[in-house]
Amino acid sequence: MEDKKTCDSCSEESCSAKKQKKNENQEEYADRQRLQARLCRIRHKIVVLSGKGGVGKSTVAVNLATALALHGQRVGLLDVDIHGPSVPTMLGLEGESLKGNPGELFPVEFGGLKVMSLGFLLHNPDDAVIWRGPMKMGVIKQFLTDVNWGDLDYLIIDAPPGTGDEPLSLCQLIQPLDGAVIVTTPQKIAAIDVRKSISFCRRVNVPVLGVVENMSGFVCPKCGELTQILPEGGGRKITSDMNVPFLGAIPMDPALAEAGDSGRVFIYHFSETPTGKIMQDIIDQIQNMNSTKKLDS
Repeated sequence: MEDKKTCDSCSEESCSAKKQKKNENQEEYADRQRLQARLCRIRHKIVVLSGKGGVGKSTVAVNLATALALHGQRVGLLDVDIHGPSVPTMLGLEGESLKGNPGELFPVEFGGLKVMSLGFLLHNPDDAVIWRGPMKMGVIKQFLTDVNWGDLDYLIIDAPPGTGDEPLSLCQLIQPLDGAVIVTTPQKIAAIDVRKSISFCRRVNVPVLGVVENMSGFVCPKCGELTQILPEGGGRKITSDMNVPFLGAIPMDPALAEAGDSGRVFIYHFSETPTGKIMQDIIDQIQNMNSTKKLDS
């Protein structure tokens, strides 16, 4: 039976929801307690960020969450990329619908992974989400407060791109976050946005676990030779300049693109390929940070 501990019965005196804040009304306080009661059951919370869209952020989030689940961890994957919820497609979950009770939603379960995405709430996958900021903030808060994740070892959050309202609300609501994985592509114009993402994390007190450089060269499907198409090394240079870890460089691999389009998780089906081993090394580094930084304490 799951532990039904609430903020009222919590013995953790340092809990931020233990006391009502000044100028916080009773309804706001109750909402904050509900949110904290959900988050307290999740041991590690990692957000995947990018300074701009189209760099492969969802690919990293999906494969990270799946790899952790394959290692026996209890994992949730939260897709809050409101204007581009691609996680259902990448997991082959298009057409899945959510179940729940009044005031509570249950994530879709997929091979030991619990998944939540705005894509599950759209009647038509071609529908555009045309919302102003307050409505988007409300949905992000609802995903965190009303989704019954249960007890998790990890929650991986696929964040909207940029450093605006949605990532800011996300990082302020989920406290504490264990850290952020930032995804970029190698060319200078994209890597410049990594600086913004790193500065953003520092402003909101979120540790940067490291930077992943995606689309770093092209792997020939016939001979396996790696050819640099985009200017190389932008992500690695900026991590050196800004003193954050460089987790690795994932090449363009036709199998990686095909896996995402067909709903087959790359790290599961192609783990023994050179690209699969690179991705696994990146994931292992993120896992190892849990012990070196004593995130379990």
